[in-house]
Amino acid sequence: MKAATVQEIKLELQQLPQSKVTELCLRLARFKKENKELLTYLLFEADDTALYIKHVNEEVDELFEEVNTGNAYYAKKTVRKIVRIATKYIRFSGSETVEAEVLIHVCEKITGLGRGINLNATITNIYKAQVKKIEKAVAAMHEDLQYDYVKQVKKL
Repeated sequence: MKAATVQEIKLELQQLPQSKVTELCLRLARFKKENKELLTYLLFEADDTALYIKHVNEEVDELFEEVNTGNAYYAKKTVRKIVRIATKYIRFSGSETVEAEVLIHVCEKITGLGRGINLNATITNIYKAQVKKIEKAVAAMHEDLQYDYVKQVKKL
């Protein structure tokens, strides 16, 4: 089965009555956890980005508490998982501000893992990749906002 384009879906949704659109959204939410999470963000959290960033950072904090710093292999796998989860939440918002805030928090947590873990080449590469993403997001922001984030990136 070939999927329709976004434009075709948009036109079809505009022609449907609201009750049918609601029914389709609920059916879509039943099939994949990520769809349900995206709908939750759009309905309840999209209006307050500061609160959303706070919730994402709290979840990142909880995940970093579970990192096994005694074994670099397991630490690496857990850090990758945390970055993957953070990226998913960033994708929901589509905002450079959210991306910069969350990734800065992730980088700060990576540096806080400990000296032995940070000497691991893979974790260092993950860290550097996140810093590049932050710099890219900051470059896309308005000039007034860039100044504060550039200072935070330099601290990293």
